[in-house]
Amino acid sequence: MNPPGIMVLNSYPNLLDICGEDVSDFQQPLRSLPCTVTSPSNTSGPDWESSNGSDLVGSAPSCLKRKIVAANFLPLNCMKDEATGEWSFVMDDNQLLVQLKDGFPIDNEVIYVGSLNVQVHPSEQDQVSQKLFKEHICIPTFLPADLQQQFYHRFCKQHLWPLFHYMLPVCHDKGELFDRSLFQAYVRANKIFADKVMEAVTLNDDYVWVHDYHLMLVPTFLRKKLHQIKVGFFLHSPFPSSEIYRTLPVRDEILKSLLNADLIGFQTFDYARHFLSCCSRLLGLNYESKRGHIGIEYFGRTVSLKILAAGVHVGRLESMLKLPATMSKVQEIENIYRGKLVILGVDDMDIFKGISLKLLGLELLLKRTPKLRGKVVIVQIVNPARSIGKDIEEANNEAISVAQRINDTYGSANYRPVVLIDYLIPFYEKIAYYVASDCCIVNAVRDGMNLIPYEYTVCRQGNEEIDKLRGADKSSLHTSTLIVSEFVGCSPSLSGAFRVNPWSVEDVADALYSATDLTQYEKIQRHEKHYRYVKSHDVAYWARSFDQDLQRTCKEQYSRRCWTTGFGLNFRVIALSPGFRRLSLELFASSYKKANKRVIFLDYDGTLVPQSSLNKAPSAELISILNNLCNDTKNIVFVVSGRGRNSLCEWFDSCENLGIAAEHGYFIRWSRAAEWEVSSLCQCSEWKLIADPIMHVYTETTDGSSIERKESALVWHYQNTDHDFGSCQAKELVGHLERVLANEPVVVKRGHQIVEVKPRGVSKGIAVDKIIRTLVNNGEVPDLLMCIGNDRSDEDMFESINKATSYTDLPAIPEIFACSVGPKASKANYYVDGCSEVIRLLKGVTVVSSQMDAASHSHVSPKDILEVVN
Repeated sequence: MNPPGIMVLNSYPNLLDICGEDVSDFQQPLRSLPCTVTSPSNTSGPDWESSNGSDLVGSAPSCLKRKIVAANFLPLNCMKDEATGEWSFVMDDNQLLVQLKDGFPIDNEVIYVGSLNVQVHPSEQDQVSQKLFKEHICIPTFLPADLQQQFYHRFCKQHLWPLFHYMLPVCHDKGELFDRSLFQAYVRANKIFADKVMEAVTLNDDYVWVHDYHLMLVPTFLRKKLHQIKVGFFLHSPFPSSEIYRTLPVRDEILKSLLNADLIGFQTFDYARHFLSCCSRLLGLNYESKRGHIGIEYFGRTVSLKILAAGVHVGRLESMLKLPATMSKVQEIENIYRGKLVILGVDDMDIFKGISLKLLGLELLLKRTPKLRGKVVIVQIVNPARSIGKDIEEANNEAISVAQRINDTYGSANYRPVVLIDYLIPFYEKIAYYVASDCCIVNAVRDGMNLIPYEYTVCRQGNEEIDKLRGADKSSLHTSTLIVSEFVGCSPSLSGAFRVNPWSVEDVADALYSATDLTQYEKIQRHEKHYRYVKSHDVAYWARSFDQDLQRTCKEQYSRRCWTTGFGLNFRVIALSPGFRRLSLELFASSYKKANKRVIFLDYDGTLVPQSSLNKAPSAELISILNNLCNDTKNIVFVVSGRGRNSLCEWFDSCENLGIAAEHGYFIRWSRAAEWEVSSLCQCSEWKLIADPIMHVYTETTDGSSIERKESALVWHYQNTDHDFGSCQAKELVGHLERVLANEPVVVKRGHQIVEVKPRGVSKGIAVDKIIRTLVNNGEVPDLLMCIGNDRSDEDMFESINKATSYTDLPAIPEIFACSVGPKASKANYYVDGCSEVIRLLKGVTVVSSQMDAASHSHVSPKDILEVVN
């Protein structure tokens, strides 16, 4: 039997409703959602007509801006009184989700959405929901126990967590192979989270901030429900290199969902770089940096990337230092370890924290440096594991075994080199260990951020009370020493730390020795450098910076119109300018029929013939359509292509009246019987003797690349090369060619997986402009201009025909149809879906051409045209 309120989905591609071509406006008013917070089995539907602002969840004065923070778990401590059965909840002020509120403006309300870390019986869920919202402004998700197990403990912790930490499933007998049913559980859980977020969203100014890898599909579900929703996503874990990430069977679905956010945050540039590489390799997306902000162009939307490590709440740590319990514990620890150098480790019990490797480093240090025996102690605080599994158990047993061996070998009755604290201790006690420790070591083999070094640095700064307890003078300077794995996110920001390769026991041992051998001056300098950074880049700074970037990103997005498209998790929003719309046959046929002189420009590859087609020659149907168009005396039709004139002549030999502009307009022929007009610009080709050998060198050194030698140009293709290497070589080639051809009358341009050298002043736009002006000078003034194209070079054509409206020598402004193949950011004002739609459009207007001369058919209707085409 299915869990209450959860529908089992049999086919994962249909996890979302099929999205059609419905058009939405980003500026449409938001409709308020109902207020009742319920369990999954009792979720109330929206009541658009009767919803009252006073009844809404989180209803607030219109001036109050709100942030909805969604995370896997709510930042709460939960307790149940067994005697009364009453639940009580307390905000955990030590959690990042609570502390980030300090970065928001004071007039912002923060609503939390997430699960509780305890199971609540379905009969209690409504009461608990109301209590949580009333007392803490929290909306719980209440995942059923079996779904929570599959979603969190199995898919998140056994699939995503290892993969995002660079661990591939290599042992098939351990059940590590990808399980599609677990991904379905992940989808269902994300859908529940998104539904709960939507219960909180009521205002245009609401912003949603989704946290971490557990909820990577939430942006798609939110965007599906409300196209103009403002969504930020922050990944706290690492993002693996593309070689690792590409092994994930649902890699595309997750990437596309993340791209439905407006802003995606990462702890370090490495993680962002890996994400960009995956988007480029898997989805063919490009990115660019504008004024310091990295953006990915995704179907008309600019998805921004934010690179900023999270910080700690300095004020919270400083207040904990003042507690009497903390100061008392500091004294106790310092008395226990008086005369010894204390090295502190604080880690979750996890296979990636490198606890055993850290201890092995100490073992090697004591083995080869006898003078440190009895003087160096590692206190290892082990936080409880966040998940369960055989790997966790093995890591725990290994750490205990190594610690026992070191203590047996180098310890004595009064000295234990390793002190394992493998039970839960109060936060103030952890703070006390920070204060009392001479050095802190974080030796994780991979970690998203790890704030332990930041917390340690703040605590080592201490305060006046602690200084008095130690008998230190007010003017005394504080010290701290850090050993940090180079594979944790905080490493780049701690330039004064000893950075180590955690896999190298010798490297760890050397760093431990260096930490024991520092002078007082060096300790002070390292501490002051770290403290300045941690103090200025605290959690409030991180949250404020992310919030400001999210607002900046959204500001430009929502002046555009949007189309929704895509099936299931491939759903996406296409954002385009308000004037950009689909070109219908009826609209074009109506204008076409009224026009007395029409000029039609058609791109070839990707417009008349699919880009993916292996046979690039035109079909018999296309030849017939073009001939029908050309035979109408009111039409001038040109194929404008980057291809060479020889292949175009061969393919269109049967089109007597068709005009051809080859090689981006370097060669123009008005009909089959006409002579080729050659551009007067750069008819010399000596520059090829310079460029060709250089391209040849890059072709030899770049496997999969090739050279296309045109009459007017040279093109280096690298679409079949390794993506990153090909792009790197292309960038280098462009620079090389620009240097050696600086004094030649040519330009070097980088296009889609090509590098082209061609004469200056040659483009499709210039060719179109020349053709139009020639017609005007010959007295053939067009009153309709049509242009269809699909790539960057065609944007020049769109720009040219749009400018035709400003020609002063035209008696009347012609009607313009600049049409892009596919909805995307373009200078065109119309679009059609694909090559088949182009053929259908052209075929439809040939009906008009063939019947215009017959009086009986002079008033052919759009309905008649559609019947012929279909």
